[in-house]
Amino acid sequence: MIKRRHLLAGGVAGLAGACDCGVPAGLENVGGALQSRELKMVTTWPKDFPGLGTMAERTAQFITEMSGGAMRVKVYAAGELVSAFESFDAVSSGAADIYHGAEYYWVGKSPAFAFFTAVPFGMTANEIMAWTEFGGGQELWDELSARFNIKPFAAGNTGHQLAGWYKREINSLEDLRGMKIRMPGLGGEVLRRIGASAVALSGGEIYQALQTGAIDGTEWVGPWNDLAFGFYREAKYYYWPGIHEPGAQLGVGVNLNLWNGLSLQEKSIIEGACHRANHLSIAEYIHHNATALDQLVEDHGVQLRRMPDDVLAALARESKIVLEETAGTDDITRRVYESFKTSLERSMAWDRISDEAYMSIRREVFSL
Repeated sequence: MIKRRHLLAGGVAGLAGACDCGVPAGLENVGGALQSRELKMVTTWPKDFPGLGTMAERTAQFITEMSGGAMRVKVYAAGELVSAFESFDAVSSGAADIYHGAEYYWVGKSPAFAFFTAVPFGMTANEIMAWTEFGGGQELWDELSARFNIKPFAAGNTGHQLAGWYKREINSLEDLRGMKIRMPGLGGEVLRRIGASAVALSGGEIYQALQTGAIDGTEWVGPWNDLAFGFYREAKYYYWPGIHEPGAQLGVGVNLNLWNGLSLQEKSIIEGACHRANHLSIAEYIHHNATALDQLVEDHGVQLRRMPDDVLAALARESKIVLEETAGTDDITRRVYESFKTSLERSMAWDRISDEAYMSIRREVFSL
């Protein structure tokens, strides 16, 4: 038998012998002093808003801290420097340095952007992270955003979003026809296909629109953020499951001219800050959504309702059509869709015998 200490000694020696202790290529000058920079971040979120707004603040804080204060990031909420939907153009032109927002807000630039936030019957938080980080998504996102002078990163995820708030019950597909519902992105287009009227509103505009009757229903994020907005005061019916954003990824965009002028160390700090913010947000949303849901139901009398089967079937049918039509828009959108679809199919095959199977058994064990 080979003694353990001999095996360890041999392993250490082998590693030592194989080690090239020189500095990796590209890192020769990484240890120099960081350049002092004042950076402006614009967001699509209300100021200090839980989760979304604080996600942007956290990303900015991480960049500042990780750079030892050399890269100081000032955050401007929606409307403070530019409006929510002007954030992309502000960074593209150089009027601002960084944005934090939802990529599907930019579908007017290219429909391909929707896939980097969420699409109907698309990816969960874990799945879109896998595609972006390892499945070719980041490279396609880089190519797409570079056309608009932007370098993108994932910097947050809300997890699964519910179907939303409605002033009256939905008992069949017919009840949805003619309803005015706040839903952006491709989810909004799917609603139009089944007879509803989809409206795109930024977060800060939703409550008033619901209050005045300008809309009959709205999706926003999930229990944590929805509780903060007080939607329960205007609509008591809270519907599940959401199919439009099963794992909504939020993005950071950096002006590409600025990005190309940064040192490798500065680039690594921004990328590392975005990764840190992205991973923390998923844990944060799972925790707070669970506790907020209890408050909505127990303290505010919210009535949870499952979307009727005929509604879900119609949404599934039209989603497939919308996604395939969107893929035919142009070459970059087609390539993004094909990469997204390939990664999703792989994830679904794995999920079937892993997470899905486990959760089904767990529900039986705990009788939930």
